[in-house]
Amino acid sequence: MRVGSSIPTGEEFIRISPTSPFVFTSERGTPFTTARFARMVERAGVQGALGFKAHPHMLRHACGFALASKGHDTRALQAYLGHKNNQHTVRYTELSPTRFRNFWRD
Repeated sequence: MRVGSSIPTGEEFIRISPTSPFVFTSERGTPFTTARFARMVERAGVQGALGFKAHPHMLRHACGFALASKGHDTRALQAYLGHKNNQHTVRYTELSPTRFRNFWRD
């Protein structure tokens, strides 16, 4: 992929190599290296004009915040994200805009 080209979605990568067990594959059908995936995320951040350097770990944080915003239980999030300490998971729920929604509904 060239800088300035559109960023392929996961489905577009799968179409390139429909038989691959990997979600992200190169044009040759080989799995992305961690460095190449990091470059792809960084380029997506540049194209999206984020104003800061994007990195793959941000996707993990985005997942945690999205699940917390949907009201998922903190302990379930902890298990899903693989956190040993619940204090790491609480960050996501503290910032969730919907954390008090429906508190008193039956």
